[in-house]
Amino acid sequence: MKDDISTEQDRVVWQSPWPGGEAPAPRPSAHRYLLDVDPDLADELDVRMRLVARPAATALTLSVDPGEIDLSELLAAVGGGPGVLVVGGVLACHVHVGDRIAAELVGPGDLIQPSCHLANDELVGCDLSWRSLTESRLALLDDGFAQRVTPWPQITAVLLRRAAHRTRSLNVQRAITAQPRLEVRLALLLWHLAGRWGRVEPGGVRLGIPLTHQLLGKLIGAERPSVSNALARLAQAGLVTGHGDEWHLHGSLDRQLASMIEPDRSHVRRLVADASPPR
Repeated sequence: MKDDISTEQDRVVWQSPWPGGEAPAPRPSAHRYLLDVDPDLADELDVRMRLVARPAATALTLSVDPGEIDLSELLAAVGGGPGVLVVGGVLACHVHVGDRIAAELVGPGDLIQPSCHLANDELVGCDLSWRSLTESRLALLDDGFAQRVTPWPQITAVLLRRAAHRTRSLNVQRAITAQPRLEVRLALLLWHLAGRWGRVEPGGVRLGIPLTHQLLGKLIGAERPSVSNALARLAQAGLVTGHGDEWHLHGSLDRQLASMIEPDRSHVRRLVADASPPR
């Protein structure tokens, strides 16, 4: 059964917020059954409840091409709803504080929510920008969606657990950036990302998402030239090879760390345990 339930009259063409359309705008969108687009949201519903919830849990979905994107209008349209759900692709969130930029990767299942600023809560301001690393799909979970799924709190519970998992992943990334040696930081980061986006291959894991040296630097707090030099050293040691669109992690994380740092450091073992095994 098709999950596109919109008619030609329902379809919306998203207008580019950039003058002259310099940045890629989301492509034509349509309302879809969200439980078809993201079946894991219905994990806690039995078959009968899924059948009833399916037509109610509809959401506006749209596709975006790789490149810089402006999510401000989408997030504003969410209102009091859960947020913008990533249902496909990989996006990079860039956090600008002063003259420094940190980054986070989000992917399928992650919920992007409007920024919430509380009075006297923040003295250091920051700006966010977004870049779609691949062709991506987004779903708008607005006030209407929240009202329609009220009879099924299990769906909201899944979204809350995903938000908690994203926070945990960010905490692991923060701990990785505390490693003093850049090669160790890079190895840990790549294996951490491979836990979600990697694919097991003979002799290691393949990480097939676009990761430039500059983006890797933003993910671990390092300058691009230093990242390039550290990756060259990892490649020379036979630990990590590849390029911006595809990376190959050879052996295992335990063996790589054993060749770079003392194997009895308990905090490193905890980081290894926090990395999910690749699918």
